[in-house]
Amino acid sequence: MTPIDVLVLLPEGDPSADYFNRAISDAGLDFDVKLRYCAPADAPMYVSHAEVVACGVLRDEALEEADRLSWIAYWSAGLDGKLSPQLLERNLLLTNASGVHGPNITEHVMAFMLMFTRRFDVHLRNQAAAVWDRQMPVDRPAAAELTGQTLAIVGYGRIGACLAERARSFGMRVIAVKRDVTRHYSSQTADLVDEVYSVATLPKALAQADHVCIAAPYTPETHHLFDAEMIGKMRPDAYLYNIARGAIIDEAALIEALQQGRIAGAGLDVFENEPLAADSPLWHMPNVFITPHVAGLTPYYFQRFAVQFAENMKRYLRGEPLENVYDAELGY
Repeated sequence: MTPIDVLVLLPEGDPSADYFNRAISDAGLDFDVKLRYCAPADAPMYVSHAEVVACGVLRDEALEEADRLSWIAYWSAGLDGKLSPQLLERNLLLTNASGVHGPNITEHVMAFMLMFTRRFDVHLRNQAAAVWDRQMPVDRPAAAELTGQTLAIVGYGRIGACLAERARSFGMRVIAVKRDVTRHYSSQTADLVDEVYSVATLPKALAQADHVCIAAPYTPETHHLFDAEMIGKMRPDAYLYNIARGAIIDEAALIEALQQGRIAGAGLDVFENEPLAADSPLWHMPNVFITPHVAGLTPYYFQRFAVQFAENMKRYLRGEPLENVYDAELGY
């Protein structure tokens, strides 16, 4: 059998290429798969023989040369902004990297929660000012514990399940909000949460939560899901975290809620417009932590994706359904 021609959009000699070579070898696919590498900008020159492309994005000019292409394996979890009409017309197999980000993104959220709960927001400002003060400001609650607090995870997929597992190890009560409450990736992910709510009953979940984490995909249905009305369903002592997509929150409504003390604070890694404008009030709010869309960064990224890709390649060669297939109706 002629090996499957796989084009990986990494420059020749990129250190991450070793992960793909090793994963394909470890999966026993050395004789079934031919890996080739090229820089993303050179894809139009190399893609004509490829049956499979692994990439961050494949531009339309490269797609025009990809007559043999059957499957695009994206190494990002979110595909919003990457799927052009021309690409979708081809009816190709499209997969994402759901699950690759789980450990690092959930650690990022845990850091947000711990920073607020243990009052590191106050202590960091005191350190910068060389102030020794064991008392909290009168408008800020004292240090507390995550133990016994409730975390609501909005969007209970792979990242959400990973976050639930870590939160439970801190003694937290975990509730999840899902588009389809009847489906879980596994029975284990279902067992990690105390209750599951539909999007229609999201306000009931918010009313219980000390902490709310948005981990949902960005779709037309989730655009500004957290508008002024929905933010108003949160408790005034609750914190909101977003590691998904910025436009799931109406940023102006969030700023107003934070300024008026209608929620306690926010940990934000993503924003409606990036980079966040220098004149945004969010930068200077004492109850906001900002990170510049870095929750997804990890030195293990390509290592994890390459293993995931090799497992999917085995399914592809056997003619079995692939994992993480893009659903055009759902938008992810």
